[in-house]
Amino acid sequence: MKPTNWTSTALALLLAIATTAATAQVKIGVIASSTGPTAIVGIPQKNTVALLPKKIGDFTVEYIVLDDASDPTQTVMNAKKLLAENIDALIGPSGSPNAVGVLPFMAETGTPMLAPVGTTAVVLPMDDKKRWVFKTTQNDALISDALIAHMRKHGVKTIGFIGFNDPYGENWYKVFSEQAQKAGIRIVASERYLRSDGSVVGQVAKLMAAKPDAVLVAAAGGPTVLPHTTLVDAGYKGQIYQTHGAAAPNFLSSGGKKVEGAVLAASLMLVLPEVPDSVPSKAVAQNYVAAYEKMYGAKPATFGANVYDAGLLLQRAIPEAAKRGKPGTPEFRAALRDALESTRELVGTQGVYNMTPADHSGFDDRGRVLIVVKDGNWRMIKE
Repeated sequence: MKPTNWTSTALALLLAIATTAATAQVKIGVIASSTGPTAIVGIPQKNTVALLPKKIGDFTVEYIVLDDASDPTQTVMNAKKLLAENIDALIGPSGSPNAVGVLPFMAETGTPMLAPVGTTAVVLPMDDKKRWVFKTTQNDALISDALIAHMRKHGVKTIGFIGFNDPYGENWYKVFSEQAQKAGIRIVASERYLRSDGSVVGQVAKLMAAKPDAVLVAAAGGPTVLPHTTLVDAGYKGQIYQTHGAAAPNFLSSGGKKVEGAVLAASLMLVLPEVPDSVPSKAVAQNYVAAYEKMYGAKPATFGANVYDAGLLLQRAIPEAAKRGKPGTPEFRAALRDALESTRELVGTQGVYNMTPADHSGFDDRGRVLIVVKDGNWRMIKE
């Protein structure tokens, strides 16, 4: 029996609907500094995109990856290009000043941004623009609190500070100086340098002249090594602290014996073998490391894990957002923002996420451990 025209039309309509559902696509833009001074951060982030979910719920996911060459101006150009392609969310960029630069454009278009950067300035203090940004690294205050606890335990009374002359360094100084004052630790010297600087001899001379008990380097990626080794070469004998921005294999390989004894607070991913199996993030981090090693033949830096966690956040949020709108629409993007903000107890590689309207990082103490460099490797400090 031949189908009637009505039946044929109905079948064709059902087939079209099924095909549309099967091929419905979410577009995610990614901006990574895979070249330039921030490449040590950006390369593992770019590489990690290949490990992100290609299908979430009923949707396929397309990742559009662009390199900004570590240049904030190029970051803005890339962001505008991606927004013109109607992306549903942005992962990136790699650098703190780059993220601060694109924030207004993401807010203007109502597009969620998952920022794998160090500076808390992209999410705090919360306002109408920053409500579109979610941060997949620990807030500076969480890391600073752990470092100050270590300083107090080891009798540090005075400290020298040297950090980037950009939002990363400035926010670190703001957060750390406030916490240090409350802890009775006095900052006796404060210096800045550029990510592209080849020497900090002048800044280190001023730090040495102040004779601090310890020095904190507030930087990220490859440039974390320069002040550290320069201090050692100048004969500094006090404790040198680093932020979670130093949590990369390059810090160990470039610094060599000169970074022995460095103390930082960072992700448990650096010391996974020493982390108890009861810690929720351990298994997630192990899975990420194994997948990265299988694909690239090397261990990833924690910077890559920040992008992996962005994928986990989207994996949970996209199905919720789809209840209120279709990908590619303002309604979907707004719903995606709301769904990300509603994230509760999501276990990632770095810790456990609990977002709130006031906190778009969402980490607690489960998102950090104290670490020391010993015999050329990361070792957990158990105090």
